Amino acid sequence: MSNKVRVAVVGYGHLGRWHAQKADQFDTCELVAIVESYSANQEKAKQAHANTKIVNDISEVMGEIDAAVVVTPTSTHYELVKMLLENNKHVFCEKPLCSTVEEANSLKENLKEGLVLQVGHSERCHQAWELLNKDIGDIKGAATLKIERVAAFKGRATDVDVVQDLMIHDLDLTRFLLQRKVKSVRAYGHKIRTGKWDQVNAVLNFEDGSVAMIASGRNHVREVRSLEITHDNGCFFVDLFRNKIATATDTDYGEGEYVKEFDYEKRDHLLIEQENFYNSILNNKAPMVGYEDGLKAIELVQAVLTSLETGKEVEV
Repeated sequence: MSNKVRVAVVGYGHLGRWHAQKADQFDTCELVAIVESYSANQEKAKQAHANTKIVNDISEVMGEIDAAVVVTPTSTHYELVKMLLENNKHVFCEKPLCSTVEEANSLKENLKEGLVLQVGHSERCHQAWELLNKDIGDIKGAATLKIERVAAFKGRATDVDVVQDLMIHDLDLTRFLLQRKVKSVRAYGHKIRTGKWDQVNAVLNFEDGSVAMIASGRNHVREVRSLEITHDNGCFFVDLFRNKIATATDTDYGEGEYVKEFDYEKRDHLLIEQENFYNSILNNKAPMVGYEDGLKAIELVQAVLTSLETGKEVEV
């Protein structure tokens, strides 16, 4: 391989357009093709990327690429990723990696040594998590984590429920931040607009006594994205929508707490993810979010959905 990764972006919908735009910005990759089957989206792709091939199917350019960025509906992920891996292509797949744990387990058979498979759990890219460690240190003791991610109905991602669409971000974040093993999941929800779960609240119990409470919804009048962690070192609150942080930590000043409030840097998560993807390929390094992370997120999604359907607590 040269010093450039030849890449195709598969899917030119809402998110695919952003990914194609990012791919055009790197010296480490060449955007060879955009794969899109809908004629209206094809025209938009031609206007925005005049020097890039626009094709109907990935098979048309399989011999011309080293890697692909998969930004298609979740139901198509498994077959696309499987085909790409079978053809020895590196893959960046938007979350979730696929629809079921069984599909994810099957993909491992196709993940040959030297191939990069990265999953788009972009919420890990917030600067806030670096500041969490810097400001109040490691998360100690049994922690309580509260996450809320709700928005108005936007008509997108209706092929999946809110757990696969939104909550999966926070199921992954919970694992990423706490670095602890989930013991069980209990979930409650409602089907409001799409015939699928549109409002879900999940409680994750960890083996060390930590608890995570996650609320996800896509039928609200306001958009909220917030996270709060309370543990032995203090409390850390993040408004992910407005890029604001509030911390309270024990200090050397005597009794009481010292509270700080400040903004954090807004980052281009898709740009960070793609940069990591191409660098991982060129330098033969593990990606920032790999196969095992994608699998664990799907396992938690499935546990939440099982709890919703059965009305029972589910061991993980």
